Amino acid sequence: MQQAVIGKSEQAAIFHEAEQKGLRLAIKGRLVALVLMGVWLVASRSGDPLRAIEYLIALGVFAGLGVIHYRIIGSSYDRNWTKYLFIALDIGFLSLLIATQPVFDHVDLPQVVIFRTPIFPFYFIILGVAAFSFSPGLVLWAGICGAAGWLGAFAYAIRDMEQTYDWQDIGTSPDTQTFMTYFFSPDFIGAWSRAQEALALVVVAILIGFVMWRARHTVRRQIEAEQERSAISDVFGQYVPPAVAEVLISKRGTLSPIEREATILFADVADFTKLTETIGPKGIVEVLNAYFDAVSQIITRHHGVITQFQGDAVLATFNVPVEDADHAGCAIRAAREINDLVHQRDFAGIHIQTRIGICTGTVIAGSVGGGGRQSYTVHGDTVNLAARLEVMNKELGTEVLISGTTTKYLAADDFRKIGQMDVRGLSEPIDLFTFATAGQLNARTDNVPATAS
Repeated sequence: MQQAVIGKSEQAAIFHEAEQKGLRLAIKGRLVALVLMGVWLVASRSGDPLRAIEYLIALGVFAGLGVIHYRIIGSSYDRNWTKYLFIALDIGFLSLLIATQPVFDHVDLPQVVIFRTPIFPFYFIILGVAAFSFSPGLVLWAGICGAAGWLGAFAYAIRDMEQTYDWQDIGTSPDTQTFMTYFFSPDFIGAWSRAQEALALVVVAILIGFVMWRARHTVRRQIEAEQERSAISDVFGQYVPPAVAEVLISKRGTLSPIEREATILFADVADFTKLTETIGPKGIVEVLNAYFDAVSQIITRHHGVITQFQGDAVLATFNVPVEDADHAGCAIRAAREINDLVHQRDFAGIHIQTRIGICTGTVIAGSVGGGGRQSYTVHGDTVNLAARLEVMNKELGTEVLISGTTTKYLAADDFRKIGQMDVRGLSEPIDLFTFATAGQLNARTDNVPATAS
């Protein structure tokens, strides 16, 4: 339950940040639009400088409201209702201008005539600013406030008119003269037209708000899906390699068998049986947990995948299931780091030694199992040979043995040849190499077995 609460809180924070960024962007665009409108209005009213100044003052008020809102967003003064307030202020100021400012200063016309000019689309501009917030509530608020402001300005404009005409005065089937007389009269108010415009603004706000709600719902589902996927990957990754867990999730639980060249690293704790007898079951578990944790980090860092923990041994693959062209180099670097690690530190207070075998060749990898349970495994002579090389370290006094099939991909001067080993099924023996480590400087090279099968 706590995880779900945290998830919703994180989602709310994401949407809140998106709202703030959207509002900032909208205010910037709004300011640019006001500047352009100011240039146009001044240029088009060059013969009436007083009127041009009035327009500039009005635009300046709108710009000032936008700047104040921009400075408040994200500050300590920002509240949930702040964005609603500034939308209402914009609409209120626009409605005030419509209700009080005449179309022409020197012509005696009723104020209601302004409603025949293309002034109504300015409400849609404010609606567009609200849409940048990605908030359905703010868009709906802008639509309702806009409709109320438009109708309020209309009601104020006709309040003192002694005589008014409306659509019912024209009738349903008027002749041309009757229509022209009423429709172009200064006293024609078209109340139903104003109501229709207000309704259109609200409907558009509802539609935009619904689209935003669907978009937020889609984003929320994607966030939840990613969180669920991450949670599954974290839990699943405790039982299978994280790389395998990611592929399994994307493949819906199964990995089809593949045959591919890969590098196998087999690492084992030296004298494990004796160590178990010395420190007991509880102690050996603590040692192995500390050791496996460190080794897992190293192998993962070098793009390897641990496919099995076999008692005290670790079987890691490079290039399956995740492809890596430098799989041989990654395995060698991981082996060096593991070898250096066990020489430099203890695990649960116990010093241990490891033996590592590395071999490159063709393997078969995939999900196998039965009874509803599966595991990801690798099979083939390459795996067996890597395990055999790990065992041979004890015979040769080395800590890391590497097959020639691996070293051929890397610089030859990084390794020291130990000898050769015949392998059943291969026409030519495999060269054996090691690299100089603290425990390998005195490795024997005079008793390499002639044949290994």
